[in-house]
Amino acid sequence: MMNTANNSARGRLIFALDIGGGLEEALSWVDRLWDHVGLFKVGKESFVRYGTEIVRQIHARGGKVFLDLKFHDIPNTVARAAEAACGLRVAMFNLHALGGMRMMTETVGAVRKFTERSGEKPPVILAVTVLTSLNDGDLQLLGFKGGTRETALHLARLAQDAGVSGVVASAEDAATIRKACGGKFWIVTPGIRGAKEVAGEDQKRIVTPAEAVSSGADYLVVGRPIRQAADPAGEADAITEEIVRGLALRDGR
Repeated sequence: MMNTANNSARGRLIFALDIGGGLEEALSWVDRLWDHVGLFKVGKESFVRYGTEIVRQIHARGGKVFLDLKFHDIPNTVARAAEAACGLRVAMFNLHALGGMRMMTETVGAVRKFTERSGEKPPVILAVTVLTSLNDGDLQLLGFKGGTRETALHLARLAQDAGVSGVVASAEDAATIRKACGGKFWIVTPGIRGAKEVAGEDQKRIVTPAEAVSSGADYLVVGRPIRQAADPAGEADAITEEIVRGLALRDGR
């Protein structure tokens, strides 16, 4: 049985549930991992394939959902999409910080009003800063003057000013964001890999779980390292142990 520290760390592990073999296969992973991870990330692939039913089925199995659809549109459209996400009772959802201050502010306000009317617990709203598949060279090609770290920090500050709960950001940017935005601003970090090589890698800015947490990340999103492990539940538990170690390193600083 996990101790208190491990149980707390387990709640910080998000499993990326982007499975293309059918709804039953996706839900088999929920059955396999529900007591080894804190949340299940439903991204574009899973949501387009299985719709809202996958969210309902995860809840029926006692799991929590991070709806990773990265809303990015005009303010009214994103605000209405956010209300729909609240109606699904997801624990987290995200939008793109590049949608701008007004888009984020209106979305935060819409979520607050919706949850006040419904009595539901407000979800964590996250703003995506710079995708972990992008590096400084990619941003330069896109016309950005700053690099990934500078851009991520600027977008995180903008999101915080808009009332957003936290950001999705690379672990390489976590320490800088934590210092600028304080301890109550959530940082969710994808691009997490363990010691073993993972096939099909397309992330460019990646770190280990302990490194990410010690740098300031609150939640870690992990997919292929768990899915491709010989013992997925054991791999999830090993990552939880790494989170515990990262928290100890962070607290010791």
